[in-house]
Amino acid sequence: MNTIDTHYDVVIVGAGVGGGAMANRLSATGARVLMIERGNYLPREADNWSVKAVFHDRKYTANETWRDKDGKPFHPSTFYYVGGNSKFFGAATVRFRVEDFEDLQHEGGVAPAWPVRYADFAPYYDEAERLMGTHGTAGADPIEPPRSGPMPYPTIGHEPEIEAIAEKLRAKGLRPFPLPIAIDRHKGGACIRCSTCDGFACKLGAKNDAEVRLVAPALASGRVDLVLDTKVRRMLTDASGKRVTGIEVEQDGQVKVISGDLFISSAGAINSTALLLRSANDKHRRGLGNNTSDQLGRNYMAHNNTAMMAIHPFRKNRVTFQKSMAINDFYLANAHRPWPMGNVQGLGKLQGGMLTANVKWLPEWLMDRFAERSVDWWIMSEDLPDPNNRVTLDSDGTIRVAYTPNNLTSHNELVRHWTRIMRSIGYPIIITQRMDITVSMHQCGTARFGNDPATSVLDPTCKVWDVDNLYVVDASFLPSSTGFNPSLTIVAQAVRTAEHITSNVFKASTAA
Repeated sequence: MNTIDTHYDVVIVGAGVGGGAMANRLSATGARVLMIERGNYLPREADNWSVKAVFHDRKYTANETWRDKDGKPFHPSTFYYVGGNSKFFGAATVRFRVEDFEDLQHEGGVAPAWPVRYADFAPYYDEAERLMGTHGTAGADPIEPPRSGPMPYPTIGHEPEIEAIAEKLRAKGLRPFPLPIAIDRHKGGACIRCSTCDGFACKLGAKNDAEVRLVAPALASGRVDLVLDTKVRRMLTDASGKRVTGIEVEQDGQVKVISGDLFISSAGAINSTALLLRSANDKHRRGLGNNTSDQLGRNYMAHNNTAMMAIHPFRKNRVTFQKSMAINDFYLANAHRPWPMGNVQGLGKLQGGMLTANVKWLPEWLMDRFAERSVDWWIMSEDLPDPNNRVTLDSDGTIRVAYTPNNLTSHNELVRHWTRIMRSIGYPIIITQRMDITVSMHQCGTARFGNDPATSVLDPTCKVWDVDNLYVVDASFLPSSTGFNPSLTIVAQAVRTAEHITSNVFKASTAA
C-alpha cells in the first residue's frame, strides 16, 4: 500500500473532476482528506500527442471489458488516471441553460426538472469557472443564462480560417460565439495552441483538467493524501446500515480496510453505480442507496454525439486550434424546428489516422487528404432519462451497460441541417460518424438527485437518501443530460455540496 493513515475525516473515491473538486474545497476546511485513485498519474510524454498511440493503440484507455444490453463485450473509452476522463476532454466548460433546470419538452419526450433552479445554481457556476480557469466572452452566447460578471479569462479568439466561417454563418442569420474553454492560454500561460488538445492528453500540462486545476492545489494544501493504483472493492456499513464505516480496497493483491467519518464516491456515473451495487449487504440488498427507489443505475445517459468533417476539395484548412467556436441557435425550440435540437461546436482538428482508427475500410491516404481540407464539428444533442437504460453488474461482477439511444429524431435533423449549412457555405463533401456505446466520456444520470426518496437516489445536496454519511459527487447526480459537456456542472455541484458539508456536517460535528 502507498503510505496512508487508517482513518480520515473524508474519504473520496476517484480523483477526477468531482473528486478533485471535493478534495479542493474540503481541504480548505482543515479536514484530513484521502483520495483513492484506481490509476496513476498519466505520464507527460511524446505519445500524449500521437494519433497512433492514442487512437490506434489505445495506449491510455482502460484495459477493461464491459457488456452491452445483449451481453456483447465491448471496450469502453474510459480513462483511469489522476484527473480521470478530463485528461482527454475537449476542455469545453459551458453552463447549462435556465431551461435545462426546468421541465423541457423535446420531440422524444420530457427532460425532467431539477430539484434546484438555475438561479440557485448560478453562484456555484461562478466559482466552478474560476476553479477551471475558463476563457470566454460573457454575453456572446445568444441563449447564455444570467451571470454575475465576466468569465475568469478572455476568449482565446479564432484563427483566420474559423473567423471566416463565423462571418459566413453570421451572413446566414446564425449567431456563432466563442466556446467557453478551459486551457492555460493567457499571458504567462503554458498553452501553445496546438492541434492535439481535444481527445488527447496535454504533455505540457496546459489543459485545465482536473489534475492540474483541482487535485494538484488540493495536494498542495498538505491536508490531502492520494493513494494510487488502488481499486475500491466495496463500502462497509455499521449494523444499522445507516452509516458507512469503511471501504475495502485492493492494491497489488493486498486487501485493506480504511475507515473514515464521511465518504464520497466520485468514480464516474458507471463506476460509482458499480461500487454501490457491490456494497450490497443485509440492510441494503439491492446496493447502497437503492432501498426505496430502485433507481440506482437507472436513467443512464451519454448524449447523442456525431462527429462531422465538412470538406472543401480544393482548399486546405490550415487551422491549428479549431475548437474555439460554438452555435446554440438550435439548442432550444427554433425557427427551423419547434423542438430543441442541440449544440454545434468546433471539434479539435481531425487528422486522418484519428478517423481510420474507427473506420477501417477507408484508406488512410484518403482520410489524410480529407483531413487537410476539412472543417470539423461536434454535434451534440440531449438524450433523455429512461429507467430501462441502466448500469448493472452481471453475476461475474462485469459491468453491463444496457442502453438504447432515444431522442434521435431531433439529433439526426440537426446533423442533416448542419450538413445543408456547410454545403451552402462551400463544403460539398460531408462525412459523419455517430458515437456509439463505447464512447462513455459524457456518462451521467445513474444516481439522480431529487426531492423525493421514492424517485431519486440522492437528496438535493448529493447525499444518499438512506445513508447518513455517503455522498455521490460526479455526473451520476444529473437528472437530465442537457446538451453540453457536464464537467463544469459537476464542479459547480461539488462546490455546492462541499459548502453544505462545511456548514451543516462539519459544524454540527464540531458542535457535538
